[in-house]
Amino acid sequence: MNPQGPENILALAAALNQQNDAEQMLKIVAQHAAMALHAEAALVLLINPQTRQTVKTVVREGYAEEDRKYRHIHDQLCGWILENRVPLLVENLGADPRFPSVRLGDLKFHAAAGVPLAVEKILLGALLAVNLHSERIFANEDAAYLEKVALIAAPYLRNAQKIRDYFESPLPQAALLSKFNDLGLLGKSEAFITVLKAVEAAARCEVRVVLEGRNGTGKGLIARAIHQLSARREKDFKAIDCGAIPENLIESELFGHVKGAFTGAIKDRKGLLLEAHGGTLFLDEINNLPLSMQVKLLRVLQDHEVRPLGSNEIQKIDVRLIAAASVSLKQMVEQGAFREDLYYRLNVFPLRVPSLEERKEDVPLLANAFLLKFAAQQNKRAQSFHEEMIDFLKVRPWPGNVRELENFVERLVAITPESLEIITPANLPDDLKEEFQRIDFDAAYATAGLDERVAAFEKEIILRALLKHNWKQAKAARELKISPQALRYKLERLEIRMPS
Repeated sequence: MNPQGPENILALAAALNQQNDAEQMLKIVAQHAAMALHAEAALVLLINPQTRQTVKTVVREGYAEEDRKYRHIHDQLCGWILENRVPLLVENLGADPRFPSVRLGDLKFHAAAGVPLAVEKILLGALLAVNLHSERIFANEDAAYLEKVALIAAPYLRNAQKIRDYFESPLPQAALLSKFNDLGLLGKSEAFITVLKAVEAAARCEVRVVLEGRNGTGKGLIARAIHQLSARREKDFKAIDCGAIPENLIESELFGHVKGAFTGAIKDRKGLLLEAHGGTLFLDEINNLPLSMQVKLLRVLQDHEVRPLGSNEIQKIDVRLIAAASVSLKQMVEQGAFREDLYYRLNVFPLRVPSLEERKEDVPLLANAFLLKFAAQQNKRAQSFHEEMIDFLKVRPWPGNVRELENFVERLVAITPESLEIITPANLPDDLKEEFQRIDFDAAYATAGLDERVAAFEKEIILRALLKHNWKQAKAARELKISPQALRYKLERLEIRMPS
């Protein structure tokens, strides 16, 4: 499949048409540009609508943190595009006479392609695709395709108030967090909030989504949340782990079969694609899908129809596909282990799920939620962790991510005495006590700011008072020598809730 083909440009238009969040629109445009041009990275730079002078990079797709040092180069390229109002192709920046003041030094910068973003003759900014390390250069057809992307995207970015938001402080995220808490997605870190915004954007449109992230990061929960927030919520959500089904059975799982299609097929069976008709099918670990099945799945995406094994009858389907992988599908394509045409069919809305290491500040929130969940399941009274336990959980590595943390807390609750309310390091099993004793807590405290440490200590004191008085706030407030109103404020600020 040609990533610059008409189907992909139509998919971009459909995705933008169903968004009302300017940030997600910009992200979708950058993702699409990077994918279509096989670029290492793409940027959207916007003009401040108030001053009409300041240019700010508002979205970077594919950039590593260390690549921010290229900012002065991006500004010059963008400045040229805005001044000349025409597309730009750069093959060798160091020798390009249009940029005599650029000094690369030891920076690598191989190629760039950019176009202005304009609507009704008003310049909004520029869209830029770059290859910093890859030696692939961009061609005229790449610039022409970027012009098509800009032509479609610019009207959606016309609202100056939305663009102005990028030059002002962001709004509080409380409503967003509360909404996703109900769907089992817990966290408040910046990395997690970015994911939640992307999930909300993906739910508003019908495009295919690819989730990439390590095992245990919650890709299944995210896929289900996209379905539950979408227009398909009343229909079925079906899921399959492509790595857990034997190769000789996966076709039957997906497409179904008729009686007698193979040995053991004693009756007709609907496949998941038909069962999910009108709803969503989640293909987990799609990187494990055999190449032979990749061809058949591609045909389903092209024709929107399936034929069960052993049947001559073709049935039309309407299914939204969400795929997930624990490895980079793009790298698999480069290695010949995943079909390029299928990759571009699926990868309309890519969404990267961060590891728990990237959102360490969410560990206490997740751990406490798991604690209350398993305490209720096991009829235990445990309701909180001692502050030293919280420190231990925050500095401990979690290679298995959220799933490992959940299993860890479930094990702790299982071995905790029924009457214990606060879990302390003394309640750890012997193997974890040894690990706890090896932790350098001076270093752990050094990583936390004063406000964070004071809040943790305050939360511990309040929890003890509430537990002592069976969650009667008036009595707890009297013991703490504060008013009930002040206690309620602290409960809200510190996110202390009575277990249900």
